[in-house]
Parts: sequence; C-alpha cells; structure tokens
Amino acid sequence: MDEWTQSLLKELTEAPGVPGYEGDIRRIVREKMQGMAEIECDNLGSIICAARGAADAPRIMIPGHMDEVGFMVKLVTKEGFLRFWPLGGWWSQVILGQRVQVFGTKGPVTGIVGSKPPHILPAEERKKPIELKDMFIDIGASSEEQVKKMGVRVGDPVVPVCPFEKLSSGLLLAKAWDDRVGVALFMDVIRALSGGAHPNTVYGVGTVQEEVGTRGAKTAAHAVDPDVCLVAEVGIAGDTPGVKPEDAKGDLGKGPQINVLDGGMIPHLALRNLVYEVAEAEKIPYQVTGLTGGTTDGRPIHLHARGVPTIYIGVPARYIHTHAGIISADDYDNAVKLLVEVVKRLDAPAVAKLKDAG
Repeated sequence: MDEWTQSLLKELTEAPGVPGYEGDIRRIVREKMQGMAEIECDNLGSIICAARGAADAPRIMIPGHMDEVGFMVKLVTKEGFLRFWPLGGWWSQVILGQRVQVFGTKGPVTGIVGSKPPHILPAEERKKPIELKDMFIDIGASSEEQVKKMGVRVGDPVVPVCPFEKLSSGLLLAKAWDDRVGVALFMDVIRALSGGAHPNTVYGVGTVQEEVGTRGAKTAAHAVDPDVCLVAEVGIAGDTPGVKPEDAKGDLGKGPQINVLDGGMIPHLALRNLVYEVAEAEKIPYQVTGLTGGTTDGRPIHLHARGVPTIYIGVPARYIHTHAGIISADDYDNAVKLLVEVVKRLDAPAVAKLKDAG
C-alpha cells in the first residue's frame, strides 16, 4: 500500500459521515478526484466520478457507500443527557462505554455512552443486555439549557470515535471501514486507470444512506444508468474466535472476497465467472463467500431498468458495525488490482456476451 492510499484511508475513516450527513466524505472525494474524473452529484447527495476511457460505453458503475453506522440525538433530558436513535444496524452490547462525538451547531462535542457501574447492578441485571432505548450519552452537561448552549439539539448526528492506526502486524485499525473501504477502492481504481487506456467509462460513486436502506444507490443508478456494476464493499471476516466456516469465510491477508450471495442479491453468473477468471489469470488471491444477514448497494442497482449485471467484491473486515474494525492492507491492494483488471476487460463485446449469457 502506497502513501497516497494510506493517507486517503486515514482521512476517510477519521471523518464523520453517518446516514444523511455524508458531506465531509463527499468533500474528500471531490478534492481527491479533481483532475482524474468528471464530478457531479445526484439530488440525494451521492457523488458521481466519471472516468472516461476509449468509449462512452459500456458504463461501469463502482459504488462504495459514504455513510457509516452511527446515531442521531432523539431528545435531551432535563438533566442534560442525550437519548438517541440508531442509524444503521447496531448490536447493543458493543455500544456501552464507547466515546462518541455529537456534531452540533458549534462543532463536535465529545461524549460517552453511559451505563451503571457493575458495583450497583443486581446479579440478575448484570446478565441482561441493556436495550438501546435505555442508553444515553453523557456530554458533561448538567441541564437541558447547558446542552443548548453547547450547540447540541435534537436531530444532530452522533459519530463513533476511533483514530486510524497501522498495527505492528501491518493490519489497519479504524472506524467506518464499512464502507470507507469501498469509497477508497473506487477512488484508487480511477487513479490506476488514469495512467492508461480502458475500453469504457467508469463511474465511481460515493452513495448515501446505504446503512438505512440502500437509498442513495437507487437514485445514483438512475443518474448513471450502468451496463455493469461492481459493488465495492467490506466483507465479513471469519478468522476470529467463535466464528464458524459456515458463518463467514474470509481470513485477513488471503485476498478479497467474491460474494456468491447476499441478503438482497444473487450476482450475475457470467459476471461472477469472469471475475474468477480474471483473478486466476492475474494470480490475484481471492476468497469465495456469501451472507444472508445483510445486503449492499447491489440490491437496488441490479434491479435498475431492465436489470444490471452486478457482483459484490469485499475486503474482509473484523468487527464491522462497532466502533473499530481491522482490515489487511494486502487484501485492499488486491481488491484494487482485481477491480482494475476486470474493468479493463469490460469492453462492448464482453458486456454484450455477459448479457447474452445472463
């Protein structure tokens, strides 16, 4: 992984961007892609980066969603604590005691998700997980009026806190890998293609509101009207204690994951086989997996218009939908290589063949 990419991943993951509040991520994409792509936004806020090659078509869409899981201020208690709604899928046990930032009118305000100390919990209560509705955020305020003076109000976004760090093993730790990985992937693909020819036009798209229903992907698909879609995402790593091979297949360091199934899409068979062939021809390591407990931007995109051949390629990540996760830089680099090589093969005859075989 070169310095440009590592710096990009740090900037993307440390920036705030929960569903509906992706502006900081959009700004980063716009700044970095200047001179490499033609940039526009749709009316929902997804950013579209068009890298034109030897032909206007086929139109190859590579979406990566800009939003991360987070929260929204629901109400302020008279004592100055914040109740909150989840934005995206959370498991309550990973939330308590974690640092967050509330982005109000006067800038970020640091807080912590509060809980009772174990010393005062009855034995039976210790065994029960606390529900989200019973949690609160402590920003150090003592009254509702003080919260107002701090610039915090109902509707403000709440973002997990975790700085980017390169671990001694070479793995990368940060928040929001889901899906700043995908955003960085399409940016790196466009960067790689800018130095040479490709037989199509590539649309790298930072979509909005994926975590609350793949909303931005639907509007972005109308804007792009793609011929093929390569979804750039994280995958579920299966190399931690307690995870069985039948739950998730994906070890860090063994390559990107080609997904044969998710909760909203079965990939286009001919496109899937082409990805296999490219990976093997270029000696790019890959892993084959699937999941039924979630979906990606591929769900609305593959159903666009008359249908779009679509596949989901993921970078294995540990601990997604928590405050911090871990990926392998090698897996990321190999995902970029795989996407670039697939794009180079998607000329008009190849895409026509895909559709005929579909």
